Amino acid sequence: MWTRGRATAACALSTAALLVFHGLVPNSPGRLGSLVESLLPWLGAMVAVLFGVALLRRSAVALLALLLPAAAWTWSFGGLLLPEGERRAGDLLVVQHNVSDENPDPVGTARALAAAEPDLIALQELLPRALPAYEKELASAFPYHAVRGTVGLWSRHPLAGVRTVDIKPTGITGPWSRGLRAVAEVPGGEVAVYVAHLPSVQLGASGFRSSRRDAGAELLGRAVGAEPVGRVVLLGDLNGTVDDRALTPLTSRLNVAERGFAYSFPAVFPVARIDQVMARSATVAHLRTLPATGSDHLPVAARITRD
Repeated sequence: MWTRGRATAACALSTAALLVFHGLVPNSPGRLGSLVESLLPWLGAMVAVLFGVALLRRSAVALLALLLPAAAWTWSFGGLLLPEGERRAGDLLVVQHNVSDENPDPVGTARALAAAEPDLIALQELLPRALPAYEKELASAFPYHAVRGTVGLWSRHPLAGVRTVDIKPTGITGPWSRGLRAVAEVPGGEVAVYVAHLPSVQLGASGFRSSRRDAGAELLGRAVGAEPVGRVVLLGDLNGTVDDRALTPLTSRLNVAERGFAYSFPAVFPVARIDQVMARSATVAHLRTLPATGSDHLPVAARITRD
């Protein structure tokens, strides 16, 4: 028992090191660090596999070594497994959804989002031909809305100070508007709401290509950092997970979800949450996914509490 399974034990120690010291993985070539961090929670599956191997090998040394990655994973992600706390008066319920520019059923999508009874709905990939359907279906419950380019915000509460947020990276030519900012007059005071859609990333033979996404995150982080309203909520398809170092311009300024994995992409078999809800001077208390729509993303609903 004490001599078998040394290779399994070594894999367990390597997994623990990766969970704790993933920031040391270099980002070049091929944005390897960002790629590892995008899939970091899945190292829990590696722990489970190694546990099965250790049992089959009847290796005490491997089982002891597995305590380290199990503890590291629990410390990093265990809190996300906790159940949702009680909703309090004054909490905001928000929905974030990339509705897809190929969505065959915008009417059904709008109805599904409204059924969650949120205070705010943020949408990306809004096309001119689909926009009237969303406006019509959401008008009664969400009388206030703003659209800039391909992103939009629907609200139960009055909106003011609506403007475009420039998050267009260098090198993109032609019309490109994927960011907006508005102030929502919600119960308990005003909150600045940002809706954004960062550029896509690509995974290929040369690695993880994300330079435009990274540049967009930097621009969005600067805009949020300069926001004069104290309470801020960011809703967006950020094409990255909160563990990805490329989103540090945002995660260093905003709180991320305390509970709920809410993997949102791809809808058929979600492997990551790239649809994000973040907040300043507020807490994203819980995240969950809503049933699938006609999009390749799942909608994400979040409960936000005041600090």
